[in-house]
Amino acid sequence: MASTDSVSIFAEGTFEEQIQELVNYVVRNQPDEDRAAFIKPFQETMKTTEGQQSLENDPDRRRKIFTMVSSQIKGLGEGSEKEIEGFFNLLYSHLFTLYSADSPEIQEHLTALLQIISSSPSQQSATRYRILSNLFNATPRKSALRLPVYNALLQVATANNQLDILGLSIEDVEKWLAEWSITSEDKSAFLKSIVDAYTNADQPLISYQYKLFYVRSLGPASDAGKTAAVDAIATALRLPTVFDFDPLLKLDAVVAAKDSELFSLLQIFLNEGLPEFNAWEGSHAGVLEQHQLDKAQLERKIRLLTLASLGFQHIGQDLPYATIASALQIDATEVEKWVIDVIRVGLLSGKLSQNTQTLHVIRSAARTFEHDQWQALEKRLVAWKAGLAAVLEVVASARGTSTGSVKQEVVTA
Repeated sequence: MASTDSVSIFAEGTFEEQIQELVNYVVRNQPDEDRAAFIKPFQETMKTTEGQQSLENDPDRRRKIFTMVSSQIKGLGEGSEKEIEGFFNLLYSHLFTLYSADSPEIQEHLTALLQIISSSPSQQSATRYRILSNLFNATPRKSALRLPVYNALLQVATANNQLDILGLSIEDVEKWLAEWSITSEDKSAFLKSIVDAYTNADQPLISYQYKLFYVRSLGPASDAGKTAAVDAIATALRLPTVFDFDPLLKLDAVVAAKDSELFSLLQIFLNEGLPEFNAWEGSHAGVLEQHQLDKAQLERKIRLLTLASLGFQHIGQDLPYATIASALQIDATEVEKWVIDVIRVGLLSGKLSQNTQTLHVIRSAARTFEHDQWQALEKRLVAWKAGLAAVLEVVASARGTSTGSVKQEVVTA
């Protein structure tokens, strides 16, 4: 679903004509005699008797009539997709015209509508997405009512394994949560529902990205915050494609969980190598199993990160196979396999030379970017600056020689 601001739905005709249109749609498939009996109470309520205010000047009577209509809606109806969409758009128009966005009545009507739409047959899923999207976009942009509407969309998409159809992005969610007038608890609950939706849809990497957002929304000192922080650490360690653990340390709840056994393991993956991991694993029996972490996969990760760190220290240089083998605690014959693996996951870029038994490092990722990494970057920038200065000096010298030769030719001529 495309992210848009709220939109207005314009309906033609008088109030009576529009209500008649809604009623006709609801009763369209009933026998003639039943239709007449069904329509009669609406016609009588819309009549203005002597001494009574006109419908245009009587909002209470209009709300009563709208309630009569909405109470008769049991499903999406049996019209075409265009007819169903038109019916609900007209219904939304009256809903937001007759009630203020923060009134209890509109919340009751909205809850009932969302239940009806969400529970409609699965074969009408495309229509449900469309009318729920229209409702979301018709709801005032800052209204708390947008939350239950999107939750309904999320529920339908999850039930049909069609999350991708929503086109959801973290940028959209950040914008909505900044706009909606909802509590911090509601914001956290909404984020948790997105995390669960992507987990159930077997999209763990996207789920993890929202999980970081969810942890950030929680109070770091709360039990929920600490539990979610430890779960986020475990998820990052568990996912085979996650090698950047630095974002975790930017979360207050993760820092607050420093007494957790997994926090000390996280520190190893940020700064240490295989010996430290083996020492930690030996002194924390059962912790990996408790958090569903696979030792072999963690060993692979720590080796790849160690190789990336080694490469970062030797950018632009040749790394001997023997140095790599020693750092990774592997046989020299396995070095090329590990280098290919680290290049494949995007942590390092370089060229292998079997003749010289070296890896020439072109680029490599840093696990964290702190004081030591800034110093290394400064040294490389100074070296590049000196190299560029030397090149400019050579170019300037060559230009001077060329200019002198031209002058000499002119004088000789």
